[in-house]
Amino acid sequence: MTQRIIISDNLEADLAAAIADCEHDRTFVLTDEITQSLCWPVVSGFDFLREAKVITIGAGDMEKTLDSVTHVWHELQQGGATRHSLLINLGGGMVTDLGGFAASTFKRGINFINIPTTLLSMVDASVGGKTGFNFGGLKNEIGVFNDSRYVILSTEFLRTLDDRNMRSGYAEMLKHGLINRQTKAMWEELVTFDITAPTSADTSEQQQALRQLQRMVAESVAVKEAIVEEDPHEHGIRKALNLGHTMGHAFESWAMNRKQPVLHGYAVAYGIIPELYLAVTKCGFPTDVMRQAVSYIREVYGVLPITCDDYPELLRLMTHDKKNVAGVINFTLLGGIGDIIINQTATREEIEQALDFFREGA
Repeated sequence: MTQRIIISDNLEADLAAAIADCEHDRTFVLTDEITQSLCWPVVSGFDFLREAKVITIGAGDMEKTLDSVTHVWHELQQGGATRHSLLINLGGGMVTDLGGFAASTFKRGINFINIPTTLLSMVDASVGGKTGFNFGGLKNEIGVFNDSRYVILSTEFLRTLDDRNMRSGYAEMLKHGLINRQTKAMWEELVTFDITAPTSADTSEQQQALRQLQRMVAESVAVKEAIVEEDPHEHGIRKALNLGHTMGHAFESWAMNRKQPVLHGYAVAYGIIPELYLAVTKCGFPTDVMRQAVSYIREVYGVLPITCDDYPELLRLMTHDKKNVAGVINFTLLGGIGDIIINQTATREEIEQALDFFREGA
C-alpha cells in the first residue's frame, strides 16, 4: 500500500479525504503534552474528529520509550480499538515515530496517518516508513519499517513552533541540500534563507517566509522521497539520508546521558561538521563548501562542548549505529554536493581528527 504525501493548503479538506480513504471503525489521535495544547485545537473543531479519542504522552525525546508505547497500546485497547481502527499521529518526530510503531504492532497493525507539526518531522521523521523508540540509552534502537497511509504537511502548524525547533528541522533540510543529486541551487538557497523569519513578529515578513519555506519543504521532502522509493529498506542509496547521523546520534546520546539533551536537528547539524571533514580528507569534498557549511552551522546552532576526554564514549556510541557491519563504524560521505559515497569507514585516528576539527576547526 503506497504512502501518499499531501502538501496541504486546506488541512480540513485534505484530512477529511485521507480519513475517508482509510478503513476506520474508531478514530484515535496521538499527541504529546505540547501538541495537545498547541496543535490539537487547530483540528479538534473538524466535524469528522468530534468522536475521536485523544491519547496524550509526555513531550520530548526522553519520553520516546517503551513505557510510552505501552501507554498508547493500553489506551487503544481501553478505547475499544480493533484491527479496523485508525490512529492519527499529530506531533513532531517523536510522536510520529512512536505512534507509527504503536499502530504497526497493535493487533498486528492498524492504519495510521501522520500529521507532522514541526519542521523536523515534516522533512524527516514522518516520511520514509521508519518507526520506533529509544532503548537502553540508544536512539531508535527498537522499530520497524512501515509507511503511514498518508502524510499531510501543513505549514499552518509552523506558526506554533519556537525558534529552536524551527532550527532543528532546518538541519535535515541542510542535509537534503547536500545530498540532492539534481541541483546545487537548493543548497545555495538553504544557506542564504533567514531561518528566523518564519517565527518573526512581523506578520507580512512571516507570511512571505512561510510561503517560501513551504516550497522549500516540498523540495526537501522530494529529495528524501526519491531516495526512499529507490531503496525502501536501506540496503544501498538510502544510507545517503544518514549524512551527519553517525556522529550526530553519538552527540545526541552523549548529551542525553548527561541529562542535557539537545534537539535531534542540532545533533545532526553538529554531526555534519566532522563528517564533512572526513569527506574532504577521504573523498575530495570541496574545502570551500565544507567551510561554508561549518560557518553556517556554527552561526545558527552554536557549539557542543565536547572535550577530547569524551572521545572514547563517543566512539563507543558510534559502534552501536544501526548502519554498522560487524562493529565497523559506517559513514555516508560526499565527493561533492549530490555525489554520495556510502559505506565508508574511518580509523579511530581519523575519527578523532574529525572530532578535533569539530572542536577547534574553522
